[in-house]
Amino acid sequence: MTLIEKIITNHSGGKPVKPGDIVDVEIDARIARDFGGANVVKNLIDKGLSLDDPSKTFFTFDTNPTGSDQKYASNQQYCRIFARENGLKVYDIDSGIGTHQAIEKGLVLPGGTLVSTDSHANIMGAIGAFGQGMGDQDIAAVWAKGKAWFKVPESVKIILEGQRPTNISAKDVVLNLLQIFGANKLLGLSVELEGEAVEQMSLDERITISSMGTEMGAIILLFTPNENIYNALEKLSGVKSPRIAADKDANYQEIFHIDMSKFVTMVARPGHPHDDAPVRSVLKTKIDSAFIGSCTNGRMEDLRIVAEILKGKKVAEGVVLKIVPATDAIWQEALNEGLIHIYKQAGALVSNAGCGGCAAGQVGQNGPDEITISTGNRNFSGKQGKGEVYLASPAVAAHSALAGYITDGIQVTDTPTFASKGMKLKPKEINKTENTHKALVVEGRAWLILKDDIDTDMIFHNRYLTITELSEMAQYTFDNLKGYEDFAKKAQEGDVVITAKNFGAGSSRQQAVDCFLALGVSCILAESYGAIYERNAINAAMPILTYNPQMIEALELKNGDRVRVDFMKGEISNLSKGKTTQINPFYPVQKEIYLNGGLL
Repeated sequence: MTLIEKIITNHSGGKPVKPGDIVDVEIDARIARDFGGANVVKNLIDKGLSLDDPSKTFFTFDTNPTGSDQKYASNQQYCRIFARENGLKVYDIDSGIGTHQAIEKGLVLPGGTLVSTDSHANIMGAIGAFGQGMGDQDIAAVWAKGKAWFKVPESVKIILEGQRPTNISAKDVVLNLLQIFGANKLLGLSVELEGEAVEQMSLDERITISSMGTEMGAIILLFTPNENIYNALEKLSGVKSPRIAADKDANYQEIFHIDMSKFVTMVARPGHPHDDAPVRSVLKTKIDSAFIGSCTNGRMEDLRIVAEILKGKKVAEGVVLKIVPATDAIWQEALNEGLIHIYKQAGALVSNAGCGGCAAGQVGQNGPDEITISTGNRNFSGKQGKGEVYLASPAVAAHSALAGYITDGIQVTDTPTFASKGMKLKPKEINKTENTHKALVVEGRAWLILKDDIDTDMIFHNRYLTITELSEMAQYTFDNLKGYEDFAKKAQEGDVVITAKNFGAGSSRQQAVDCFLALGVSCILAESYGAIYERNAINAAMPILTYNPQMIEALELKNGDRVRVDFMKGEISNLSKGKTTQINPFYPVQKEIYLNGGLL
């Protein structure tokens, strides 16, 4: 039997399997991440399912291990509660990448099985184990039953022959293989790698190569562990590993012989991990940022290579270098060896362990037209942000960060280059007449929200602070104010908001004013305002006025009454009740800015 056939046989009752068989496979480690974990829990709860074996069931919070995104933070806490109630181990935001935890902690051993909501769970091939990424329903089923159905794949073998060039990293190896096989020639296959050069590969190098099996379309890229790998695993986890190897007379659909001596330093061009080319073909391409990390290249050997290149040097002006170790154990080792100090002296940002920008979280994202060189495994459009991403080895990424352009550091004599020019910012076209008819008297429905200290997070929550377009802000007005979460849906053009003391307390965010402008609220009345909020509102030409507490009673004001507000006279009338009273009018600078359409 091949490696995959042996592993599946050993986990499906012991009866030998062959390609095409569909069997139920016992899963040794069953993982849900913060990405998808909450949906796994929801599936279990909604279907009334219980856990098969809590000791084999884990959460790993690695896609946003800073909890910086409100949705991720909510999902993480939801999963923590479920874990506490069911006795599950959580590898929380201080741990690092879940698949690496599985290897380091011995959750899966050679010959074992793992499933995860991580599409790169097949990284287990690095230790001769079977790993598979799954969707939320699949994982929920495995948590409940302990097994998953699989179709036994065909196996092929890649034999790497010849001498590996000294400057060719493990990342270069897999990028060269991607250039040869593309994204679909190995589709749905289990791939075993052999050869003298393979035997010499370290655990970290095998992890790098296996982590890109998904990008090659393969079910898994499998390495047969040798004694060096067994020793490395036992040192990490303290657990003795069982031995596993394919039979010498195993049947393979095809065997490929690849001359490794012809491999060159490679990059994957933006958009496709399989669009690979020699680094020399894109030499001097200017970059804005570099990212070193991910499940592909966040290991200790990678970090040492980067430190050796950065030591005593500075990242090019205008270039941002972001470094994210794969696990906390690696982070701590890098700290103990002085690597973190080298990175910081070079001007790099070092984040806590995790996936980095790969999963659209944590650190490593890029903006529109930003050019990034990354050690990640994917550079699909939008995967790491809105810019363009070149994939490369840690050495190429580090050299490029120093130079300001893509380079492998060989024969580079130029001085560092400033970052790429990127996008051209275009000013908004201004309508010169739009502010010439500003109304100084307005009418609208009254919203009585008579609460003190309504802060800017209640008005416009910080999870929306990246929004810059006025048209997008309206929908989030008051969505964090208890009892008024649906305000934006009910509000009408011209409405008048009447509130109490210290309205707009808190942060300096302009959106807490602009959201009312976007909704078409005609004015806001309050007993008093937060100092920054008052300035922001006046400068944005949002009419705000103050009143004394007797106003509500004098007008017999109720929600929905129609009111008229005269900004200059300082007068408010309840048209529904025929009552009028005084408020504080605009003061001169407020009128001047309002009629100007705003400070700018």
